[in-house]
This record gives sequence, C-alpha cells and structure tokens, in this order.
Amino acid sequence: MTRPIDSILARIDALGDELEQAIAERRQTFEYEMRGRRARFTAEAQARHRALRVSLRVFLSQTKFAHVVTAPVIYSLILPFALLDLFVTVYQAICFRAYGIPRVRRADHIRIDRHMLAYLNAVQKLNCVYCGYCNGLISYVREIGARTEAFWCPIKHAGPVRHPHRQYAQFMDYGDADGFQKGLQASRRAVTRDE
Repeated sequence: MTRPIDSILARIDALGDELEQAIAERRQTFEYEMRGRRARFTAEAQARHRALRVSLRVFLSQTKFAHVVTAPVIYSLILPFALLDLFVTVYQAICFRAYGIPRVRRADHIRIDRHMLAYLNAVQKLNCVYCGYCNGLISYVREIGARTEAFWCPIKHAGPVRHPHRQYAQFMDYGDADGFQKGLQASRRAVTRDE
C-alpha cells in the first residue's frame, strides 16, 4: 500500500472518531446516555417525548395516499431481505471458517433501537424497525462481501468506484500484474487476521 493511501485512511479514521465524539456530545443535549448498547433517557425527557407523540389516528389522517398504496411494495422486500440474511449468514459460517476469515458480527451492523423512542407512534416504530433491519443488513452483507473480495480478488477496478468498502483502498492497482501474486497473499493475510 502506498503512503498517500495510508495517510488518507488515517484521516478517514480520525474524522470517524471526531464524528462519534460530536454525536456523543449531542447525547447530553437530548438527555440520554448509553448503557451498553441501550440508550437511557432521563424521566423528564421521556415525559416530553410521550407528550410530543402524534396519535395514530392523526398520523393516518395526515398520511398521503401515495404513501399508503406504496407501503406494501416497500414491505414486500422483507422476504428477499430475510432470505439474503439467512443465505449470507450461512455462507460466512461455512466459508469464512474454511478460509480463516473472522466472521462479521450481525450486531455490529443491524441496530434495531429506534422503536424504543416514546415520541414515535406504532406505525413510525414499525417503519423504524424495518429500516433499521434492512439498512443494517445491507451494511452486514457489504462487510461480508468486502472480506470475501479481499480474500479472492483484491484488485481495484479500472475506473472510479463511488463509496467503496473499507478494504478497497488496500487492493492492488488495476493492471499491476507484477505485484498481483504478492499482493494477493498480503491481502489474504490481512483479512484473516483478527481485527
């Protein structure tokens, strides 16, 4: 890996840390703290949240017709998402063990916690559960795919890739035939290390 790439990755890590610190500071503004993986609001904040909840009757009366008729289309994706979850979980359970790649923890990607917010009504809570699961699943699958790609084909594409996964920056350059075998072995060693 080249030094400019190392420098960029270090800056990305620093920005990630800075972002997490800014989010942590905002927790105080919204009167909650993290205890393990759960948010705990003050009693005053919880009371304020309950008072701000829009009733289900009012919410549904204000919902656009287009949102109602497209909801079944959105929710129909739960079946392919659940199948994807099952298949990719089985895939990594079998293949990652065989390759020596550390398994991706679902809990690091799939967070379902927004339904605990007292200012959301039942429909909003259901939507938040669905989005938390589906978007978390995509993140989970992306990380499994990234580790797989780093093990089998760690070569950058010829053209630019928008928002590549974390492993991509360390892949070998497209057209680097001389460095391919050495780079492949280095990538496999890197991805099979415990992170």
